[in-house]
Amino acid sequence: MLLESLIPLFCVFLIISFCSNINCHILSHNNHHNNHHSPSPLFIFGDSILDVGNNNYINTTTLDQANFWPYGITFFHFPTGRFSDGRLISDFIAEHAGLPLIQAYLQPGKHGFYDGVNFASAGGGALVETFQGSVIDLHMQLKSYKKVKKWLIKEHGYVKARKRLKRGVYLFSIGINDYMSLFVTNSSKFLTSYTKPHYVNMVINNITSVVKEIYESGGRKFGFLNVPPVGCLPALRSINPERNGECYKQVSSYIRLHNNAIFHVLQDLTINLPGFKYALYDFHTSTLQRLKHPSKFGYKEGKTACCGTGQFRGIFSCGGKRVVQEFELCNNINDHLFWDSFHFTENAYKQIAQEMWSNKNYVHHTHHLSYTIKDLFHLP
Repeated sequence: MLLESLIPLFCVFLIISFCSNINCHILSHNNHHNNHHSPSPLFIFGDSILDVGNNNYINTTTLDQANFWPYGITFFHFPTGRFSDGRLISDFIAEHAGLPLIQAYLQPGKHGFYDGVNFASAGGGALVETFQGSVIDLHMQLKSYKKVKKWLIKEHGYVKARKRLKRGVYLFSIGINDYMSLFVTNSSKFLTSYTKPHYVNMVINNITSVVKEIYESGGRKFGFLNVPPVGCLPALRSINPERNGECYKQVSSYIRLHNNAIFHVLQDLTINLPGFKYALYDFHTSTLQRLKHPSKFGYKEGKTACCGTGQFRGIFSCGGKRVVQEFELCNNINDHLFWDSFHFTENAYKQIAQEMWSNKNYVHHTHHLSYTIKDLFHLP
């Protein structure tokens, strides 16, 4: 019996070792290839849209983990902790930039950090209170970044480290959980204690304070995804009190305020912080386009997830390791926009990363030059 219980642990150890070895091999090959002119490093902050496995190594529940089958089934062929069937936006951005897979900060083993690092945590929010105790919030991610900065200074000296941080691209996906948590948990005190504008303002101020601290440390080039239509995710459709299968409108009203505010805040930062440059990708519009016209983007199904159970497979049971264990898995993953109740398929993330790299679905503004992620990597 003891032997049987140890076998799964041994398998997990092998998988983690294998994953680390793949990343280390790619990393060393890339560093050798780019000794003279390595690409700008990529530093990643945020939530499950970008988390490549940090939550594998924290004390949390399976609600905030994806280190079990069938996660990772498409590309890695084993679960890595990514909330998808394969790669995420950050993986594709790194590929476009000529970087290796950017590792999770908490992944065991030797880190170089020279090419960047991923601090994102599934369930993480800009507010400390968002899923507190189960996730790594944005301020905790900033603390980890400061440790990486110290490491770079120690390894490469202040001048070279500062230059590296200045060349870095800082990618953010944050805010989704701050709003979603109000509706998927018992957060009545937040709904009654704060007006919508006040609550959104708290989220925005937390993001702004972190961005300013990174700027002070030398960061100049920032990439942002605004918040997608959270009310249209399969999980939120399925709990919509109107029970009509439509998007959950009360959630959407928060998102509109947030996306409008982040747009104006980034404009203000451009004016007030010399050398500050940003790319703001309209994740909201690009998701709505795919929801409304799935076939235009190669999908047969834009509302129902591939993995889960219940209406729209909106019950978050993919993998059978969460509260509800019953789940179904679709026959053809690429037919679906959504992989599970909250997250997208690798195919969707690949399309989105391509748009972010090129020049589609960006929030353009009139007063300052609008950059793409590709631009940020090519700027000095």
